Amino acid sequence: MKRDGACISLWQAGMSDYKGQQKNNIANKYFDVVIVGGGITGITTGLLLQKAGKTVLVAEARNIGFGTTGGTTAHLNSFMEVHFTQLIKNFGEDNARLVAKACRQSMDLIKKNIEDYGIDCGYGEVAGYIYAQDEKQVKELDDIFEGFNKVGAGVSPSTSIPVRIPFVRAIEIPGQAQFHPTRYIYALAKEFEKAGGVLMENCRVTAVEENEILAISSSQGTIRSKNLVYATHIPPGVNLLHFRCAPYRSYVIAAKLKNESDYPQGLAYDMQDPYHYFRTQEVDGQFYLIAGGEDHKTAHEENTEACFTRLEAYVKKFYEIEEIAFRWSSQYFNPVDGLAYIGHLPGHPQNMFVATGYGGIGMTNSHIAAMTLTDIIVRGKSEFEDLFSPNRLKPVAGFNNFVKEAADVVGNLIGGVFSREKLQSIAEIAPGEARVVKYEGHAIALYKDENGELHAVSPACTHIKCTVGWNAAEKSWDCPCHGSRFSYDGTVLTAPARKDLEIIQLEELVEH
Repeated sequence: MKRDGACISLWQAGMSDYKGQQKNNIANKYFDVVIVGGGITGITTGLLLQKAGKTVLVAEARNIGFGTTGGTTAHLNSFMEVHFTQLIKNFGEDNARLVAKACRQSMDLIKKNIEDYGIDCGYGEVAGYIYAQDEKQVKELDDIFEGFNKVGAGVSPSTSIPVRIPFVRAIEIPGQAQFHPTRYIYALAKEFEKAGGVLMENCRVTAVEENEILAISSSQGTIRSKNLVYATHIPPGVNLLHFRCAPYRSYVIAAKLKNESDYPQGLAYDMQDPYHYFRTQEVDGQFYLIAGGEDHKTAHEENTEACFTRLEAYVKKFYEIEEIAFRWSSQYFNPVDGLAYIGHLPGHPQNMFVATGYGGIGMTNSHIAAMTLTDIIVRGKSEFEDLFSPNRLKPVAGFNNFVKEAADVVGNLIGGVFSREKLQSIAEIAPGEARVVKYEGHAIALYKDENGELHAVSPACTHIKCTVGWNAAEKSWDCPCHGSRFSYDGTVLTAPARKDLEIIQLEELVEH
């Protein structure tokens, strides 16, 4: 199973390619709904819609689970990353209670799917704990505790936490859970196909002609559909939501401990900034301590390897580690006001939908999105529609024109042929390294592979021309503006960019 980075996650390991049903040619076929993206949001939404009587195609550009689903830590939470105290301030107490209801229904749906379809994915219900480590954090924790109680979440003070870390005060949140996310979505994908849904991997959607019946261009031909859902973590192209979602990266290790009794029995979150989070997962008889943290804005950290080093050093202060079995990082998008954007895609026809801005609570938000979008498409209304509406954020004057102009920006930023030998001497990079260099008045993104071969691309992100930065840990070019990511050779890994980085041809100097 492939993922959008060079590091192997615990959820990829041992996962063979998904073996779906034999596919027919989908060119010129009609569907009630086309879902772009085969992660946990796309697969879950597809299954609910197909079972509701719609004809559904899930189009995945790579393989299912390729994006954030393959890189999550798979905490299943009944609360958001922005706690209820702040949500009450932002949206009012009634809406904060509605958020709590949506979270609970999301977790109930996950549990129901696992029970109904007999999914073996290491699902377990555990308590969650948030703990303070100094007096300043205690005051903040008291506010968080009050917010939970105002929405009827039933939290309680706790004199213990499941991790071996000193603390001053803690609260326990019952009814949380954990699972193996890729085993879960593989099983859901099977059920989706069994129900008559069509799942196409290696099917990249490249453009949409917006009419009452959408004409959707893809690498597998043009598809027609009544509705389209972007379940791509962030929608492709240029949209208001790109300026309301900040891309972040988070780092994770899965460690084997020397003492089996040390594995935490529960979910735990400290209150540092950025915060650390912990849990245990058993996979094929082996326990792993999963620890995450060291979050930063995408491409704003030059030494991404150091993020892993700091995380490992922090965990080793409290645990005897036998082996760091896996380490990986993943991207998420923070919404400006604490809630995901689920519903009609701003600036587009009413039959185009989106789910984005999940923050660090992607597993819960994915199922909120699946329920909400299914209700809107099937019944015309969802009780959560207004709460999560992407259109709650209004564009500033002139924004639509900016989107049009930015969307027209494509390739041809550098052009020409450059000397490989001169670039090699300028770059002075070792195999496996990369950097952006200046050459003859141009910026060039260079990567030298393990064989010493140079790969040159334009560093101008094809979304709106921000300059990409090198992510050494995942061996990718990452955009600091809106989170587009590209492989070392410029191939698009994740939206919102639709086009690859421009390749720069390198020519050897030949002595005559």
